[in-house]
Amino acid sequence: MKLFFQQMMAFLIVTLSTLLIIGLVFIQFTTDSVYRNKWHSLQEYADSIFQQSVVLENESADVKEVQVNQLQGIEKLLENQHIHFTIYTMDGNTVSYPTRNTSPKISKKQWESLQKGETLKLRSNVTLQDNKRSITMTEMYKPYFNREGELVCVVSVGSPLSNVQADIQKVQKNLLMTFGFAIFVAIIASYFLSRYLVQRIQKIREAAHKVTEGDFNVKLAPGRNDEIGELSADFNIMTASLKESNDEIKRQEERRRAFMADAAHEMRTPLTTINGILEGLEYDAIPEEDKEESVHLMQRETKRLIRLVNDNLDFERIRTNKISLNRHQINLKQVAQRIAKQLGKKARLENDVIKVDMGNDVMIYADTDRLVQILFNIIQNGIQFTQNGHIVIRGQNVSDGTDIQISDDGIGMTADQVKNIWERYYKADSSRIQTKGESGLGMSIVHELVQVHGGKIDVVSSPEKGTTFKLHFPKQTKKLDG
Repeated sequence: MKLFFQQMMAFLIVTLSTLLIIGLVFIQFTTDSVYRNKWHSLQEYADSIFQQSVVLENESADVKEVQVNQLQGIEKLLENQHIHFTIYTMDGNTVSYPTRNTSPKISKKQWESLQKGETLKLRSNVTLQDNKRSITMTEMYKPYFNREGELVCVVSVGSPLSNVQADIQKVQKNLLMTFGFAIFVAIIASYFLSRYLVQRIQKIREAAHKVTEGDFNVKLAPGRNDEIGELSADFNIMTASLKESNDEIKRQEERRRAFMADAAHEMRTPLTTINGILEGLEYDAIPEEDKEESVHLMQRETKRLIRLVNDNLDFERIRTNKISLNRHQINLKQVAQRIAKQLGKKARLENDVIKVDMGNDVMIYADTDRLVQILFNIIQNGIQFTQNGHIVIRGQNVSDGTDIQISDDGIGMTADQVKNIWERYYKADSSRIQTKGESGLGMSIVHELVQVHGGKIDVVSSPEKGTTFKLHFPKQTKKLDG
């Protein structure tokens, strides 16, 4: 069944159930109210009949006589209203009026109740004298007492039950008309309300269908502050996240393709060189005095290939958390000086100077090999983009660990390059690179290794104003040791 009809049925069932319950309660209340009004009216008739027709003794308040003439006038007056009355004296078996006894006898149990002062409200069958017709009456028996508290008279006033039923039927008829009108209004209201809800859900469904077709730019208008409105807001968050993920996948795919092209290009050159030398050696085409240099050239090209492969393998191990760190306290200055010496020759080729500016007591809690890898990649990056400049390595201990700052005064980076520097396969504009053979994974590996250490890394750079890398390594704690 469609949601639209489910909603309509639900609204109608709830509405009809509510109307039915209210209707039954109202009918019961109205019936009780009609009977209460009828009993009250009959009681007033009884009091009036007693006061106008029954003569009491002055001293004892016993019944002296019943004025029949007076009662006949009252009887004619009430006959038009279909009111029947009877006056009982003595033991409930003596009927003082009407003289033609058409009223039922009062039972002994009823008389005992009347003697206790109870007013009886009954429904009884009465046979009319004119046509021997039996009708159901609503009867009320009202007791009256003398000064000594003895029952001296009972006045019974009755009215055909049809009078009461007529009033109830009028109420029921009006209620039925109201009930029918309410059902009509409920159908119309449930139709439009269901349609409104289904339309809101249909918009989400259509938007979801667009997302399945690859359109992540779809956005739902903010709705009301209800569950469907919250669902729309969550849908917008989901599509934004999917769009971001899809864009990231596309960026990574583009960089992967660029990397594969670069890697193939980088591998082709050393492989071609190695192959050419091997062919020369095979056919003895290389002079004896050049063979040693040719072997050294093959070694250098082989190392380039190994570096390309190792960078990829290393990044994957770090990214998937498959490396283990052997952290301990390390003298940062000694490590920095060793790297500066190792990269000194490369720096001199670019007329660069590497300077270590820190105290001898600066300690850092890290894995030695991974720390060397981090600093080596950053310093090498500085040399790559700096000519006739300086690369300065600073370090200091702070309250929560160790801060490292590596600055150069090279060509710097644009805001877009700074944003993407940690991305895998990302390489700056090739026209600005001073050395070749880079895999584009160096900075990604640095970023991952710093995070594995629980540290932070940031970069500040401007074109033609140099670049500064800021690193923070946390101090040794039980949590880090574990």
